[in-house]
Amino acid sequence: MTIHSVVIQKLLTTNAHIGRQVTTHHFKQFTYGFRNRQSIIDSDKTLICLRNALNFLSCLSRDPSSSFLFINTNPLFQPIIDEMTFRVTSLSPERASSLWKMRGFLTNSCSPKKFRSRHKKLVFAPTKMPDCVVIFDTERKSSVFLEAERLGIPIVALVDSSMPWEYYKKVTYPIPANDSVQFVYLICNMITKCLMLEKKKDGAKGTGKKATIKDQVEGTSESEGSASDEVLVVPYDNLAPMSCADIAESKQLLDKLVVVKYNGALGKNMGFGGPKSLIEVKNGSTPLDLIVNQIQSLNSKYGCNIPLLLMNPKNTHNDIVKALEKYSTLDVDIHPFEQGEHTQHESFVSEEAEDKWQSSKHGAHFLSLMNSGTLDVLLAQGKEYALVVNPDNVAGVVDPKILNHLAQNSIEYCSEVTPTTSTGLVSFMASSLQGMFKLEDFTSDHSEKSVKGFKFIDTRSLWLNLKAIKRLVDTSALNLDNLSTLKLFENSIGISIPQSRFLPLNSTSDLFLLQSDLYSFTEGMFVRNDARVSPSDPSIALGPEFEKISDFKRRFVTIPSIVKLDSLEVNGDVWFGADIVLKGKVVIDASPGLTLRIPGGVVLEDEEINDPTDI
Repeated sequence: MTIHSVVIQKLLTTNAHIGRQVTTHHFKQFTYGFRNRQSIIDSDKTLICLRNALNFLSCLSRDPSSSFLFINTNPLFQPIIDEMTFRVTSLSPERASSLWKMRGFLTNSCSPKKFRSRHKKLVFAPTKMPDCVVIFDTERKSSVFLEAERLGIPIVALVDSSMPWEYYKKVTYPIPANDSVQFVYLICNMITKCLMLEKKKDGAKGTGKKATIKDQVEGTSESEGSASDEVLVVPYDNLAPMSCADIAESKQLLDKLVVVKYNGALGKNMGFGGPKSLIEVKNGSTPLDLIVNQIQSLNSKYGCNIPLLLMNPKNTHNDIVKALEKYSTLDVDIHPFEQGEHTQHESFVSEEAEDKWQSSKHGAHFLSLMNSGTLDVLLAQGKEYALVVNPDNVAGVVDPKILNHLAQNSIEYCSEVTPTTSTGLVSFMASSLQGMFKLEDFTSDHSEKSVKGFKFIDTRSLWLNLKAIKRLVDTSALNLDNLSTLKLFENSIGISIPQSRFLPLNSTSDLFLLQSDLYSFTEGMFVRNDARVSPSDPSIALGPEFEKISDFKRRFVTIPSIVKLDSLEVNGDVWFGADIVLKGKVVIDASPGLTLRIPGGVVLEDEEINDPTDI
């Protein structure tokens, strides 16, 4: 019998799985169904939530100055809680003043109270606010939820099937279970062991007082050139491939992933009125089609369930929801969110930070969504990793190879980067070397004029550990200003990805590249043409006459072949026929007032064309 089975049996003996006759809508994610008119709680999900809560308490207890507030008004639970606090304080006397067992106030506990009859003031509780509130009988302590939320204090609480949504959404770490005496005893015993274990670890290391998470984060802000200002970049080719033979292992890993795509990027500069996600890029498919089809392929191949969260601003939400109707028959769990309705903040990371490695705006919106309660639901479902897709990157899709590397090496933060062609690092990465690079070597602006002096382009596609996000949200570390997101995580890297994983769509020049024979796509992923010898894509610069998508489509009968093209520059009133082949460096510059038509079937190699006689 496995340890998991033993723990599940222990939960069953406490009747933790027996719910009430009423099950609220938001609690149905934790239930199997009904039996004898009582809801049956999924013990596996109870165990997942319990582990998350205990992990948070353990991390918080590493700082001896941290304080806990245990809220209980049920007399049946009080002896158990008294025994728990006695055992913890006997091992750690310094915690005696930080473990509260009060039944009272938070927001007004620090204010002296004056009694007329005695003419003296009395403070009901210590003046320091607790770092965490643990509530055992949530049915009786609704006012505590309101006070803790007002003060920004994380809540660990037992929740049952009848708990109203307005209180459930305030719980940071919900533990779905029946609040029986046996289960409360089990939880108190686990909390005791966790706190005592952290105390023993601290004593064994002999490090004395540990720094808080906030201190650790602030400690990363050191002088320039220090280790905290560097990031390890790992070449994509160095990643170990996933084993195709073990389908069960791959399924277990992919089941821990959720994909988040922000649809706020608009196509106005290309004359498209909606979001870029709905622009046709190849063979009638849009970027939204590609990522949905890729997730569908993974779900079908491995039998996994990778949900897709779509974050939409108000001006694109209706268009995205309408486009989702054609996916109703696919095996993909899609959840569209309208920004502002389900998120609490427009920006969760300071956009004025001067760090070179600064979170993109869609990453900030992701953190805001996680702070709105979605993170707790994902953790309860067993999700551990999130891929936040850059809205401008058409090739930003799930890569099991990267996910496997994160899981095997306990990576909390990973940003996909690509070498700039101006630094000669393409050949450097091809040699399968890796190393540490300063944050000042990275830029998120991939325009040709802006990459000079930088070694890497930050593609703004992020892989994040959801448990690490939860830790930082609960400790308010993400509210710190002037720190890059990278520095907030304990283990962070960059992965130098191939060109086929970074295909931005910001202009019709990019659209030309995507619709050419240089790329094809299968199962939602772009595949580079093997006939292309150069490791970099050709440089495409189409003039203002091609700026709008409608004009772009009219001026090309078919997109020319560019497998052997180095660069293309087009200016003026130029029209292209069918089956044209471009090689080397080609410049087509029509004189003002002249219409230049490139006939079909021609091959242009290293040519500069200004009028029809040059063809």
